[in-house]
Amino acid sequence: MEGDLLIGIILFFAGALAGFIDSIVGGGGLISLPALMLTNMPVAMCLGTNKLSSVFGSGTAMINFAKNKLVDWGFVKRIMPFTLIMSMIGAYIAVYVPGTFLKPLIIVLLLAVFIVVLTKKDWGAIAQVERKTGWKLIAYLAMAIIIALYDGFLGPGTGMFLIFYFLFMGYDFLGASGNAKVLNTVSNFGSLLVFIYMGQVNYGYGLAVAVGQIIGATAGSKLAMVKGAGLVRFLFITMSLTMLMKLTYDYLLSLGII
Repeated sequence: MEGDLLIGIILFFAGALAGFIDSIVGGGGLISLPALMLTNMPVAMCLGTNKLSSVFGSGTAMINFAKNKLVDWGFVKRIMPFTLIMSMIGAYIAVYVPGTFLKPLIIVLLLAVFIVVLTKKDWGAIAQVERKTGWKLIAYLAMAIIIALYDGFLGPGTGMFLIFYFLFMGYDFLGASGNAKVLNTVSNFGSLLVFIYMGQVNYGYGLAVAVGQIIGATAGSKLAMVKGAGLVRFLFITMSLTMLMKLTYDYLLSLGII
């Protein structure tokens, strides 16, 4: 009984920190997922339980960004159905197929994102959004579909990839973060439905993390709106580097190199 209480407390605080970071720039899974791994649940159940808490965290941040009119509903509502479906497909695959072979690709992509944002110092400071029609709209839709599939299948870095995706379209860091939270919430929800169907969710642990996520996401999203794009850019670079180092270490460890 005492052991369960201690685990619950650890998960709560891990969720609060994860929600805080994730609500601003993504990457909260770096904190919440390892915390859930401490419970010795199977990997698939840890992923499903993490999705349960992530829905609450990203959903809370989404509401706060939306209240402050930092969501372009005209565009994201077109992508939401595709995001939902592809995240469900990705989650279904994740139950049966290990995502190890994708890690080298994710490391390369994350490195590219990190370099671009680091070197383009004025990128994301001012919104310069152009209309998305024709082939350009199809290309953006295809990119969103790939990110949603990845989120359901593996997940690490999804929030950052979504922010980069919206920065690429001309949104500033705050707008990119707000839009990213909408799609991230949808993809989290879609993959959660599959994990629930497959019986891969521990509701007790998931809700312990979720309560923390709600508190952390509320604080994080409000801080981002007060401090502006400068804070979001700084944390984006910091979390990108942290995730890049973590994924590279894990991959080299799995190969027996270190």
